[in-house]
Amino acid sequence: MIDSTPLAGKAVTAVSDRLMRHAIESNTLAVETIEEFAGFERLAPDWTALLDASPSASLFLTWEWLSAWWKHLAGRSRLSIRVVRRRGELVAVAPLIQRPPDLGHFLPFRTFEFLGTAAVGSDHLDLIIRRGCEREALAALAESMSRDGRLLNLANCNRESRHLLELATYVGQNGWSISESPTQACPFIRLSGHSWQSYLATLGPAHRYNLKRRLRNLSRHFDVRFDQVNSEKERRDSLATLVELHNMRWRRENRSGAFHTAALRAFYDEMSRLALERGWLRLFTLRLDSRPVAALLGFRYRHVFYFYQSGFDPTYSKNSVGLVAMGLAIKSAIEEGAAEYDMLWGSEPYKFLWTPEARVLGRLVLYPPGAWGTLSRRLLGLNRMARRMTKRVLIGRGDDQHRDSVARVGEKWSLRVTPPA
Repeated sequence: MIDSTPLAGKAVTAVSDRLMRHAIESNTLAVETIEEFAGFERLAPDWTALLDASPSASLFLTWEWLSAWWKHLAGRSRLSIRVVRRRGELVAVAPLIQRPPDLGHFLPFRTFEFLGTAAVGSDHLDLIIRRGCEREALAALAESMSRDGRLLNLANCNRESRHLLELATYVGQNGWSISESPTQACPFIRLSGHSWQSYLATLGPAHRYNLKRRLRNLSRHFDVRFDQVNSEKERRDSLATLVELHNMRWRRENRSGAFHTAALRAFYDEMSRLALERGWLRLFTLRLDSRPVAALLGFRYRHVFYFYQSGFDPTYSKNSVGLVAMGLAIKSAIEEGAAEYDMLWGSEPYKFLWTPEARVLGRLVLYPPGAWGTLSRRLLGLNRMARRMTKRVLIGRGDDQHRDSVARVGEKWSLRVTPPA
């Protein structure tokens, strides 16, 4: 079941510029832009406290995830984090970067994007706002961004977020135009109230039978272990195993995988180290007679288990070791009390063997008023067309199938905000 409730169907109270200014002034709100990593680093404790007090809390909005992304994967981008304080207290963060001009992709201007976009799959991106402070904080952010007058191209958005819709409505009062569209499906499993056996009973009979048969056969022919990382040495060794198993599969298909650059490997190394320190890391290795044949990287943040990356030895594909590792990871998540198993973006058919449900991520684009906004819209359209053509050349029909799947699950989601006459 896909949640496709249109964001436009959620009521939003529009405010005038005068009311926005009054909300800011009466609460002595101050907006600051963080452009240096040292400032970002100093924010860490306040950022964590704010995220804990925000409905937007997710792994991909933690200071740890975004700082590791910035250090290793930001490229030529510049930090542009908007911070809102009330009498010195942090009440909101817009985690943004500025992308440099890219003439090769028809974007001859800087754009604002979410910190963490691209390179790795940062999902459910959003604004971080303290509960009870939404209206004045959003008004302050909208005023700050309206003054800048730069296009905001926000991908991998949490489409259930009221924050982004209200921000769009506020800037719409200042003549901005807005478009948004569904982009990725994120299958997820509701685990609350389930035991391993009761969850198995929800699966399709063929998949349930296949999983149980594979587990029995492995136990009959091998000494089966499913080891979880608990120490720094285990982390380093298991991450190296994951990288090698992942690459074995992709090399066989003559394609690059998730670890194909030194920067990506450095990101995974730092993030997994931080996650281990915080108690979030869920890195497993499936061993048959002590030989590693599959590995799975996940994170447990608050009530959610995030399945993030995996790999397996193709010589054991007939034993379905990838399927077994996934099943055992779900079992582990149930046993430790996780309420949800998020399989993150990607509508690969195997994910829907485990669940019938998915959420849809989206892209929200805010165009400044006037000729500049009109030009930005046209150039961004050319950029997307070029990217789609490149993907078709690189990965062929699989991209068409993915796009069609996303279109089906998100076909009812659309928002068009037009400024008042």
